[in-house]
Amino acid sequence: MTTMITLDSMTRAAELLARASRVMVFTGAGVSAESGVPTFRGAGGLWEGHPVEQVATPEAFAADPLMVWRFYDQRRVNLAPRRPNPAHQVLARWQERFASFVLATQNVDSLHEDAGSRGVLHLHGSIWRVRCCRCQEEREDRTAPFPALPPRCSCGGLLRPAVVWFGEPLPMDVLETAMVASERCEVLLVVGTSAVVYPAAGLVEVAASAGASVIEVNPQASALAWLASVALRGPAGEMLPRLEEALAERTS
Repeated sequence: MTTMITLDSMTRAAELLARASRVMVFTGAGVSAESGVPTFRGAGGLWEGHPVEQVATPEAFAADPLMVWRFYDQRRVNLAPRRPNPAHQVLARWQERFASFVLATQNVDSLHEDAGSRGVLHLHGSIWRVRCCRCQEEREDRTAPFPALPPRCSCGGLLRPAVVWFGEPLPMDVLETAMVASERCEVLLVVGTSAVVYPAAGLVEVAASAGASVIEVNPQASALAWLASVALRGPAGEMLPRLEEALAERTS
C-alpha cells in the first residue's frame, strides 16, 4: 500500500492536537486491520450458505441459535490470538495526554482495552461479552471456543453475544455519551472507518457542526472526508505513531 501524506498535513494535524484539551477519537475496522482481524463478512459474505446480514439478526437467533453461535464462536476463535497494533497503543497513551479524551469505537474486538484504553465507548458492543436472554445478566467471557453450543447462563437461559445486530438499536446510554463528547470536543480524529454506518457516523457530523476540527486517518477518503480539516492517507498503525512523534515535538 502506498502511503500518501504530505509534511504539511502531518504538521497541521499535530498543531491542531497540540492546541486542544478536549479530544475525541472515533475508530472503525481499519484500526484493527493491521492486527489481522478478519473482516466481518469474510470471503463471499456468506456463512454456511447464509448472507451474514441474515445470520447477525435477532430473528436468526430466535429461529436457530445454534447456527448463529457457530458463526460467533468461530469469530471469537479467530480474534483470540490477535493483539493490539501501534495504532491501538498510541490511542491508549493519549488518554493521559489530554485533559479530556474520549474514545468511541464501532469495533467489537476489544483490542483498544487490550492496549490499555479505559472507558471505551462500544457503539456496537463487544464480542467478548455475553448476555442472558432470560435474566438479562451481562458479563465478559473470553472462552474460545465454547465447550458446548449454544452456551447457557447459570440460570438456564440462552446466552447471546452482547453485540448490536442488524435491526437492533445502539445502546442508548453509550450513544448519548458519545454524542455529548462529539459536541464538546475541540478535535475529532476519525480513524479507520468508512463513515457509512449510522447512527455512529453521525458523530463526525455533530462534531464538525459544533466547530471541532476533524482529522481523518484512513488509506482512502471516507464518506464524510469532506468534513475533515486534515486528512492523513495511510494505515492507522503507521500514521498515528508518526502523528504522536510530531505532536511530541510541539509539546516537549
